[in-house]
Amino acid sequence: MIFSIAIYAAPYSSQASDSAYRFALALLESGNSLYRVFFYHDAIHAASSLATPQQDESHYTQNWQQLAQKYNVDLVVCIAAALKRGLLNEQEAARYEKHAANLAEGFEISGLGQLVDAAVVSDRLITFGS
Repeated sequence: MIFSIAIYAAPYSSQASDSAYRFALALLESGNSLYRVFFYHDAIHAASSLATPQQDESHYTQNWQQLAQKYNVDLVVCIAAALKRGLLNEQEAARYEKHAANLAEGFEISGLGQLVDAAVVSDRLITFGS
């Protein structure tokens, strides 16, 4: 079965991000396919290369990067939500004349069309957060 996940809540602010990660890991380990994880609203903070949680906390950015690398999962961040919250890749940093980019490696910035595509391609689109 092919799944996609949409996450709306910020990491470290609710259980949604952790639940989404654990759900993704469980379904991949059980042989299912995860087509895409789409980070929307405050969930985009999971894609920041500047996130530095304490050592005894989960590092969601690294967790998602490792999961994507191991299972070839597409990690997409909503461009409108990202720009609004100061998350930029190199291209957007140059476009808006910002001095730095902070999108973590393994994540891609794109539009809501990627969420629609995920819903069309996948058998199930599971959302976490509100």
